[in-house]
Amino acid sequence: MTSLHLLQVTPHSLSSPNSHISPVHGLEACSTMADLKQYHSQLIRLGLSADNDAMGRVIKFCAISRNGDMGYALQVFDTIPHPDAFIYNTIMRGYLQCQRPRNCTLLYSWMLQDSVAPNRYTFPSVIRACSDDNAIEEGKQVHAHVVKFGFEADGFSQNNLIYMYVNFQSLDKARRVFDKMLVRDVVSWTSLIAGYSQWGFVDEAFEVFELMPERNSVSWNAMIAAYVQSNRFHEAFALFDRMRGEKVMLDKFVAASMLSACTGLGALEQGKWIHGYIEKSGIELDSKLATTIIDMYCKCGCLEKAFEVFNGLLHKGISSWNCMIGGLATHGKGEAAIQLFKEMEMEMVAPDNITFVNLLSACAHSGLVEEGRHYFRRMVEVHGIEPRIEHFGCMVDLLGRAGMLEEARNLIDEMPMSPDAGVLGALLGACKIHSNIELGEQIGRRVIELEPNNSGRYVLLANLYAKAGRWEDVANVRKLMNDRGVKKAPGFSMIELEGVLNEFIAGGRAHPQAAEIYAKVDEMLERIKSIGYVPDSDGVVHYDPDEEEEEEEQKENSLFYHSEKLAIAFGLLKAKPGQTLRISKNLRVCKDCHHATKLISKAYDCEIIVRDRNRFHHFRMGECSCKDYW
Repeated sequence: MTSLHLLQVTPHSLSSPNSHISPVHGLEACSTMADLKQYHSQLIRLGLSADNDAMGRVIKFCAISRNGDMGYALQVFDTIPHPDAFIYNTIMRGYLQCQRPRNCTLLYSWMLQDSVAPNRYTFPSVIRACSDDNAIEEGKQVHAHVVKFGFEADGFSQNNLIYMYVNFQSLDKARRVFDKMLVRDVVSWTSLIAGYSQWGFVDEAFEVFELMPERNSVSWNAMIAAYVQSNRFHEAFALFDRMRGEKVMLDKFVAASMLSACTGLGALEQGKWIHGYIEKSGIELDSKLATTIIDMYCKCGCLEKAFEVFNGLLHKGISSWNCMIGGLATHGKGEAAIQLFKEMEMEMVAPDNITFVNLLSACAHSGLVEEGRHYFRRMVEVHGIEPRIEHFGCMVDLLGRAGMLEEARNLIDEMPMSPDAGVLGALLGACKIHSNIELGEQIGRRVIELEPNNSGRYVLLANLYAKAGRWEDVANVRKLMNDRGVKKAPGFSMIELEGVLNEFIAGGRAHPQAAEIYAKVDEMLERIKSIGYVPDSDGVVHYDPDEEEEEEEQKENSLFYHSEKLAIAFGLLKAKPGQTLRISKNLRVCKDCHHATKLISKAYDCEIIVRDRNRFHHFRMGECSCKDYW
């Protein structure tokens, strides 16, 4: 037979085994490779080295058991004169386990050359190998072999073909395999649902989901996860409610998906309910699920609960530390993030690149320039982590916010990679804050070309020109937006009360209590005007001064009915006395709403927590946790 030496790993030196295992006791007595080698040597002494059954058991232990040795499995394989399909299949499974898919497909071709007929256990491994290796042409040939050898009705092979074609982004072929199946199990349905979802065809995934004759928690989670991953959180909640209505048990995978949906919408009460369910039902709180819970509490504005879960973990993995540091960063608690990082180092948990993204972000949000510089150096010099573009972006943001625009620009020029829109956008935002028109114009033009569909970039540049009185340039930017069909992203805000999410858009009147809400907004504005509120239109797209007078009232009205003001008004109408109002907003909070919310918190003696696109703002007694640094 053809030798496999080209595919073998170099075997480790073999030490003499100390154990003495009788062949009578069989393979069951082997728990280590030393045991196995002793067992193998006794099989050889008994003249069983050519016995496929005996050698197959040896190879199975070596190739696919947790304590095995693939190199030794290949050595044994090379000594067998006529290996059967079981032995070939076992070696192929071993190759898959050690992530050598190309070797798996090569071995399959040698199996055919040796005239060994594949069986139903052969094709799942070979198909998966083609998928993992992205071997499209080989995958098509293997599919033809499945038909040729009569396994077209085999569920294991068909399910793996669906998986393979999904991985190749050949959804039409995956669907054809699915449609031809005589018997479909949950794996078949779920694989197709996940496949459509993976490539962005969520509605098609839902159509398949609706056709399922029976669903288990895996299929429910596949569809819920599809909605969550495409940011269709409301649909995820609707499907989750339907799942609960059908009395399907909530497992840790569905729980994780729904916690992510709660995170996306800022639905704290729903997230608390799911967390409580996890605790009461005894769902295993592994590292991934624990981190998802911490992330939910952080991003729903409840750091105390996040810390409670974090501190209660018996084992804190790197993801949990990163999540907690990141949570502190978005809440503007830079000093606390640094202190937690020091504790992480004391616990001998090695930080990774994500740790430093979060840490540098914490420094940027809190204006800790020297600390940011220190940890940027420490990342390289102490932990050996080379800065990625995300780290440079944090440093540009840190320096830019602090007014060190030239240093920020020099850092961009010295980067070992080309700056992306995120890095340049951070500098553009800083130019807006510090009214650096010249640099802002240079950076603005670059970032618009990198992100031509991002309306926020155009608005920033237009407002920079407006500050300089360059109205013709303002008009040109607006014309460029119109020519490219770029629309300013509509702002929307959400507030959760009594477990129900209420969504508002700027100037919208779709809410059933719109009349009451708008009356409350007018009341709010009158009350805060008495303590110093003056509308601030900075952030609104500016107009030519010849048009300014007639449109000033329109701009003020637009400001008065921004989505977060509507959400706050609804909260004041419906919340219990002393209840914290928690608002989630899809855009960065504007200067006018920020100033107004500070005064509302004072006038109504309430705490308001607003999560915008970049960070959290905690408003209390006329002050904000960001100290007007955002």
